[in-house]
Amino acid sequence: MQTGIHPKYFKAKVVCTTCGSEFETGSTIKEIKVDTCSNCHPFYTGKQKFVNAQGRAAKFKEKYSKKEEK
Repeated sequence: MQTGIHPKYFKAKVVCTTCGSEFETGSTIKEIKVDTCSNCHPFYTGKQKFVNAQGRAAKFKEKYSKKEEK
């Protein structure tokens, strides 16, 4: 390794802004703020909700079926 070209490496504190949990990791930044962590993310907690976004398939069919009628 060449000397003087690598950034400083710290024990970084990661703080979740959603649930407030904290844990340590290594980084070139001393503190990292994240929106969602593994403690509150729906995929990891098993509380995932599937939301139909305005029935996009039905909306598509409705839009193009009107053109066929004309």
